[in-house]
Amino acid sequence: MEISEALGWLDSHISHESTSVGVAAGNIEGLSLEPMVELMSVLGDPQDAVPIIHVTGTNGKGSVASMAASLLEANGFSVGTYSSPHISVINERLARNRLGISDEELAEVLSGIAAVEGLLSTRPTWFEIVTAAAFRWFAEAPVDAAVIEVGLLGRYDATNVANADVAVVTSIGGDHTEFADGWEQTVATEKAGIITAGSPAVIGDVDPYLVEVFVAEGAEPVLAAGRDFGLSDVRLAVGGRVLDTFGPHGEHHGVLLPLHGDFQARNAAVAIEAVEQFVDRSLAEDVIDQGFAELLLPGRVEVVAHQPLVVLDGAHNPDALDSLAGTLDEDFAVLGSRVVVLAMMAGRDLVSAAEAVSGIMPDVVICTTVPGGRSVRAEELAAACSEAGLPTETVVDPYVAIATALRAAADEDLVLVCGSFHLLGAAREVLTALSAASPDGDPGGDPEPPGGATT
Repeated sequence: MEISEALGWLDSHISHESTSVGVAAGNIEGLSLEPMVELMSVLGDPQDAVPIIHVTGTNGKGSVASMAASLLEANGFSVGTYSSPHISVINERLARNRLGISDEELAEVLSGIAAVEGLLSTRPTWFEIVTAAAFRWFAEAPVDAAVIEVGLLGRYDATNVANADVAVVTSIGGDHTEFADGWEQTVATEKAGIITAGSPAVIGDVDPYLVEVFVAEGAEPVLAAGRDFGLSDVRLAVGGRVLDTFGPHGEHHGVLLPLHGDFQARNAAVAIEAVEQFVDRSLAEDVIDQGFAELLLPGRVEVVAHQPLVVLDGAHNPDALDSLAGTLDEDFAVLGSRVVVLAMMAGRDLVSAAEAVSGIMPDVVICTTVPGGRSVRAEELAAACSEAGLPTETVVDPYVAIATALRAAADEDLVLVCGSFHLLGAAREVLTALSAASPDGDPGGDPEPPGGATT
């Protein structure tokens, strides 16, 4: 199949990313890995061909996965990375040495899966197919190691057909849960499902009493942040942080992390420990320096324009939005107004999210919708923001919402686009269109925004 035909075939399968499915920790009835196990068996079990660092967590898993992959590559490995969601194109999800899969290679691996679909007893989902494509591509490349990011929770996620050589849990927070009594332990139990008995588990920002959940899965050893590894110091630097870390393989001093936010410093400590467990030795200082210097982390406090300052961030739950608010205060001197363009997927805690957005101290929140997804209605999101005391506008079309914010912004203002990674692709399109229409290349001008809809 050509790429257009292959993507059409892929999109004919059900996608839980774009449909409202009530999957949450403690509400997993009907979930099973059996269809994915069958699919992988028909493909020859490519997930067993490559050693794996498997990463889950409420927040930080994408950052930790990218950091771990970059550290491995700097250490001389050929590295496959599987992540989700994508911002602009599906090719972003499957990468080898930080380069997304080409259209030709993606069409080939999808065609191979389409060829065996008739042998399956259950029609696979969109995410199962893409996950299988990643494992098949990594095995055939081949790569020396793969860093695999969980899509949802862990135990029944399609990625969990693989056995983790190192399992990583970055954090436990209130996402994909119904907040019943004991929800933290329920979430931890689902995420602990990625652990392979007898292999290391690296546990990040988790309450100490939950560590026993991971011990119960048979990890050996269980390494907890703050107890077994972590940060001994974090210092603000131009464009990021300077870190001192410690762990069972030794200490690292003066590590430059070119990312905004103390939360990224914590993620870096987790990534270093995960890779050191994977290679079973201390990483050389030049390897860490190179790995972090070459990091690519789109959508994580990503500055995409100046005058006005435009920041894209995928923060989509209260904990992440709280961290984002702190980072903006610590890392950026905003002299003008703060304009937030906000959209969220269905199933989020809107009241808590709106309260977290208030910490950003916005002068206005433009509430919109997630493009093409199971979005919260803009009006519903605006009601939650208004209830939290935020000055709010409603612009249903996300392209128009982003263009409106950019056109109105003065040079000294901040425009922050956040609430869902699915919103960030629209922001990139609008920025490109506005810059192309402006004589000086900045996001001014007045073109018709992509999407062509009205408020």
